[in-house]
Amino acid sequence: MSRGDEIVVTIDNHSSEGDGVAHVDGFALFVHGAIAGEEVRVRVDEVKPTYARGTIKDILAPSAARVVAPCQLFGRCGGCQLLHVDYRAQLQMKRQRVADALQRIGGLAEVEVRPTIGMAEPWYYRNKVQYPVGTEGGLIVAGCYRRGTHQVVRTEGCLIQHPLNTRVMNAVIETARRYGLTVYDEDTGKGLLRYVLVKRAHGTGAAMVVLVTAERKFPKGRQFAADLARKVPKIASVVQNVNPARTNRVLAQLQWVLWGAPYIVDELDGLRFRISATSFYQVNPEQTVALYRQAVAAAGLTGNELVLDAYCGVGTMALFMARAARKVYGIEAVEEAVKDARSNAQLNSIGNVEFVVGRVEQVLPQLVAEGLAFDVVVLDPPRAGCQPQVLEALAASCVGRVVYVSCNPATLARDLSILAASGYRVLNVQPVDMFPHTSHVETVVLMSKP
Repeated sequence: MSRGDEIVVTIDNHSSEGDGVAHVDGFALFVHGAIAGEEVRVRVDEVKPTYARGTIKDILAPSAARVVAPCQLFGRCGGCQLLHVDYRAQLQMKRQRVADALQRIGGLAEVEVRPTIGMAEPWYYRNKVQYPVGTEGGLIVAGCYRRGTHQVVRTEGCLIQHPLNTRVMNAVIETARRYGLTVYDEDTGKGLLRYVLVKRAHGTGAAMVVLVTAERKFPKGRQFAADLARKVPKIASVVQNVNPARTNRVLAQLQWVLWGAPYIVDELDGLRFRISATSFYQVNPEQTVALYRQAVAAAGLTGNELVLDAYCGVGTMALFMARAARKVYGIEAVEEAVKDARSNAQLNSIGNVEFVVGRVEQVLPQLVAEGLAFDVVVLDPPRAGCQPQVLEALAASCVGRVVYVSCNPATLARDLSILAASGYRVLNVQPVDMFPHTSHVETVVLMSKP
């Protein structure tokens, strides 16, 4: 196989990024936009020692799951990977992806994976938009990066963003043009405006705007923010976040309020949460409730349990658990997130929670060594999964139930395999579609040991 070759292949699976995968002479050939079961003619674009990438030239035998993508930017914008796949088929793909990872990586072939919990209306669900800023024809524009590049694709409407997010984002860009703001250039490190974030509180409808700038000095910044808030009355907060570093990281530590409050308040399943500029908060409210209800049900709480919420963030899961548990401890490495978690507990008058600042791999072994006998441990780690020390501490503990909430099937499978080797048994695996039309899938797993 060489670059420039055109070959006919049958797609037999999907990658974690949603690309179709065919196997040719021992090579994995990744084909963007192809669907399992399809026969396609592919031009080979890139060849590496163990894999290759190609582009569809012709679909010879289309899948029954193929639909016409309803977005004109599909294929250029990198935001959605599966808009060309029927939604029911997307749910099946995500279930299969979890099952394949458990079998191939975790050696857990006998574990049953339940059907993916999807959305009745899988559109306009995102309550957060984060766009880089660029220029097009001399005009300031914002949008997702073109797939595999840092080229901004002008995006003035999106089928998975809440309409208020789109309205606010367009108002920011229009105001930026009117004020003559300069745009940050990655190559030179010059220019003011780098990114724009919009966060919307589902329960209250309030919006927060975060303007990420490369410089502290923002001429007429407060006037800019006030004009923006007058233009869209739902805006309750405008924050400037200063990030001068030549890095791909979006947010930095230095920030201040230009207009309004330092946070907005959301309501979710009867609980209230403060959302600040830098705090992590789930972006799909409907599916967040579904996910957390699955986790609480898996925990099997009766009101007598001592629960540990590892990687607790701003305390969302901990507060869901606290309504049905005796007491919940939360561990989080980011101090600002712990402050938000404590504020959220006070906001909801929930007193049976305690939050600790620290890294889970350091704090959990200490708590176990001190004799805290947790009945349930909730693991909700980042994509990299749990550190070995966390799994070792659980293996050495008497914790009867572990609820693992994962955003990465590969690291989930790896960690479940380690826990299974220490005596835990996988009881159920429930995928949840938090991000329809993308390749991402969340999974709630219950494990137990005698």
